[in-house]
Amino acid sequence: MFTRLRSDIQCILERDPAARSAWEVLTCYPGLHALVLHRLAHGCWIRGFKWLGRFISHLARWFTGIEIHPGAKIGQQVFFDHAMGVVVGETAEIGDGCTIYQGVTLGGTSLYKGTKRHPTLGRNVVVSAGAKVLGGFVVGDGAKIGSNAVVIKPVPAGATAVGIPARIIPSKSGESADVTAPADKFAAYGITLEDDPLSQAMKGLIDNASSHEHQIALLWQAIEKVSSSQRGEDCVPLDAARTECFEAEKLTQLVGK
Repeated sequence: MFTRLRSDIQCILERDPAARSAWEVLTCYPGLHALVLHRLAHGCWIRGFKWLGRFISHLARWFTGIEIHPGAKIGQQVFFDHAMGVVVGETAEIGDGCTIYQGVTLGGTSLYKGTKRHPTLGRNVVVSAGAKVLGGFVVGDGAKIGSNAVVIKPVPAGATAVGIPARIIPSKSGESADVTAPADKFAAYGITLEDDPLSQAMKGLIDNASSHEHQIALLWQAIEKVSSSQRGEDCVPLDAARTECFEAEKLTQLVGK
C-alpha cells in the first residue's frame, strides 16, 4: 500500500512542475486523494459490498470533484492533474502511467448492463482537458487525446486524436509507445502544433505553392537565356514572373511553426 502511494507521489512530482514536495502532493492534490479513495471503494466493490463502494466513491466525488465509479480499473502511476469534473465510468480501464486532465469523461454509449460500455486506455495515454472518450473501445499505448476532442472510435497506439468528432493522426514512428524511445520530458496536455491536422495541411499547401513559384521562375529565366542567345533579343513577356515573391515563411508563421 505505502509502496504504491510513494510511486503515485513520485509520478506527480515528475509530471507537475508546480509540485514542490512530497508532503504538498500528499496533502494538497485531489487527484491523489481520489485515487486512494477509489482503491478503497474498488476493494469493497469486488468483494460484493456494492453499496459501500458506491458510497465511498460518492464521498470522494464530494471531497475531490472527481467521480470514479468503484467498478473502474485503474493501473499504477496514474495522474489526475487538476481533474475537477473528471468522470470515469463503471467498465472503464486506465492503464499504467496515464495522465488525465480536468473535465475529461470516460463514458459509455450503451445502456445494456453487464457489457463493456466504457473505454480502455493503454499505458502512458494522455487525455487532455475537456476530452470525451465515449464507447467500449481501446485507446492504444502512448496515444494522445487533444483538448475538447470527442473520441468515438479506437485510437491506435502512439496516435493522436483531435477535433469533434476526433480525427486520428497516426504515429510518426508507426510503432507502439512501449517499443519506441521515450520522450526526454513529459509533454503537458500531450498536444503540440505538430498534432494539428489543419495546420499541417496549410503548411503543406504553402510549401507546395512556394515550390511551384520557384519552378516557374526558373523556367522563365531559362527561356530568357535561350531566346537571348538565339535571336539576340528578349521575347519573354514583361510581366513574366522571373523572380520569386511568395512569402512562404511569413505565411508559415501565421499558421504556426
